[in-house]
Amino acid sequence: MRWLTACLLVALAAAPIVAPAQERKFEPVDEGAADPSWLQFRTRLMTALERKDAKAVLGTLDPKIRNGEGRAEGIAGFRKIWDFDKDPGRLYTELRRLLSLGSVYVQEYKQPPVLCAPYVTFKWPDDVDPLGHGAIIVREALVKAKPGNRSDTVAMLGPVLVEVTDWEVADEDPKSPQKWVKITTKAGPGYVPEEQLRSAVEHRACFRRSSTGWRMVVLLSGD
Repeated sequence: MRWLTACLLVALAAAPIVAPAQERKFEPVDEGAADPSWLQFRTRLMTALERKDAKAVLGTLDPKIRNGEGRAEGIAGFRKIWDFDKDPGRLYTELRRLLSLGSVYVQEYKQPPVLCAPYVTFKWPDDVDPLGHGAIIVREALVKAKPGNRSDTVAMLGPVLVEVTDWEVADEDPKSPQKWVKITTKAGPGYVPEEQLRSAVEHRACFRRSSTGWRMVVLLSGD
């Protein structure tokens, strides 16, 4: 599993950049959808996350779960990294977000493939800068002229890759908690809600099926 972690990070950091991916199509993928056992497992895990059922969530972890390069592996390390015993809310939120998107099978070195989510990270094109671009993950994203829902709509985008110029912009209404991402489109600059766009280097997780069922074997924090 160390091989998977290292290769993913190196690939994203060292991929040759050819040109900006301004509105390049990037359709969602969900290879796990064909496996009923995965769908059942994902549903149970999502339910546990919604209910904030710590015991059930921890029960999905592989005893040797990988927590990232330079970090202790295993459940004890996982609990420490995520501050699980004091404030597991961030973990619950991030897992719900990545599990709501599609998954893809990733081949490990001389090991059976693992199922990883979200597809955004694992299907990211080699020639697109992952730090300066993001993926629209909804079918109809309204691009606003200013960071606010009442602002004029300058474009509507489906699942595409877009150039990002600012990853976190406050709403023009200081009372609104909504955050926006500033992007560049064919129609010019605009803003989309942060939950409608995903970076390739946000949190990602991998799962393996064994005789005892599915287990989470990797969870990497966004960096």
